Amino acid sequence: ECRGKKRNPLHDFKKTGELMLIKVNKTLEVKTKLLNTTEQCAKRCSRNKGLSFTCKAFAYDRVTKRCHWLSFNSLTNGVRKKQDHAFDLYEKKDYVRNCIIGKGADYKGTISVTKSGIQCQAWTSMIPHEH
Repeated sequence: ECRGKKRNPLHDFKKTGELMLIKVNKTLEVKTKLLNTTEQCAKRCSRNKGLSFTCKAFAYDRVTKRCHWLSFNSLTNGVRKKQDHAFDLYEKKDYVRNCIIGKGADYKGTISVTKSGIQCQAWTSMIPHEH
C-alpha cells in the first residue's frame, strides 16, 4: 500500500547547529514547551499554534527536549547570537531568505537595494515607475 508522503515541516526552516539567540530587547517574545521532536516544534511555529506572536524561528534544546519559539530571528535588532552545544536554531526561511521567489509578494527579507546598489522603490509608490 502506498501512502502519500507527508511534507516535512522542517523544510521551511534554515538550521544552524549549536546556536541560541539571546534577546537583548526585553519586548521580544519567547514561548517554550517540552516536545519530543524538532518536527513538532516546526509544525507549531509554521502554524503559530498556541502562540501570541508570529513565530520567526525556534531553538530546540536537545538535552532537555525543550522547544523555544521565537518572535525574532538572527537578523532582528536587539538579538545576540550565542554558541550553545545544547541548542540547534531553526529560522523560518521566509524571514532570512534574501532572494525573491516568483513575483516576490511573500518576500519578508531585509534587502532593499538592487544588485547594482540602487535603492528599491516602495511597493506603495508610483515613482519613479508605475506598477
